[in-house]
Amino acid sequence: MTHDIDALRRHLLRASGAGTAYAALAAVGLLAPLRVIAADWQRGAFTATGFNDALKANGSSGSAESREIVFNAPEIAENGAQVVVEVISNLPGNQTISIFVEKNPMPLAASFAFANGALPQVRVPLKMAETSRVRAVVKAADGKLWHAQREIKVTLGGCGG
Repeated sequence: MTHDIDALRRHLLRASGAGTAYAALAAVGLLAPLRVIAADWQRGAFTATGFNDALKANGSSGSAESREIVFNAPEIAENGAQVVVEVISNLPGNQTISIFVEKNPMPLAASFAFANGALPQVRVPLKMAETSRVRAVVKAADGKLWHAQREIKVTLGGCGG
């Protein structure tokens, strides 16, 4: 189905100007209105400037450590501008995975929501201002919160440096 939607989108963009195609896609329901997209954005969590404040605003405080979360990341990052981390959850019924960088100016770096049956695995490049603990928090279907974390040493700053 996704392939069909992508093909239709490309066809509409080629057949008409980008503005007309955008309107056509919105009219047939293939583009979500901006206010719906904005409603899902967690402004308070993403703009929080403290680690504990970001956890609280995201609803991720009070998590327990779990060995069922696989956290792949380098021990030493040569460049903080791009530190690739991968999080895989083996917990049943995953709803979200959120990634926090404790010493970043805004600690919540990414948050992903999963539909039923989706593979709870993310791979994301992060910017890190300095050596810091990185925590992945997973919310399970039963509402329980679990996390895995690792300290990553940064040798060259990435957030504004």
